[in-house]
Amino acid sequence: MAAMCHRDTETGREYLLITSRDTGRWIIPKGWPIDGLSPADTALQEAWEEAGVRGTATSDDPIGSYCYDKGLDDGSALPVEAQVFSIAVTDMLPTFPEAAERTLNWVDSETAASLVNEPELQALFLNQ
Repeated sequence: MAAMCHRDTETGREYLLITSRDTGRWIIPKGWPIDGLSPADTALQEAWEEAGVRGTATSDDPIGSYCYDKGLDDGSALPVEAQVFSIAVTDMLPTFPEAAERTLNWVDSETAASLVNEPELQALFLNQ
């Protein structure tokens, strides 16, 4: 499950990107399913743990999905498809579980699309 976090500003909608812990590339918060949580609630939990986001899912249905390779500890990669949920950000907390491991960046949709590597995620940003 992945969280496309957004906020509306005077200059338009902005989207939150974070750096990955391993390579430092720009990504969106994402993680594995969590027992007892719906997919949308899992995306919200990942947004909190990885970026300090508090907000609401705009729908219980994903806005799309994208594929990426998850690097494993043994050096191999596991292909993963992540469902993406739209998250309306209501608050950002400065202290969160992965604060020391991530850099956060708010950007417009075109900039977000140019910074992420995955073509399907780029398309999701451009279609917002």
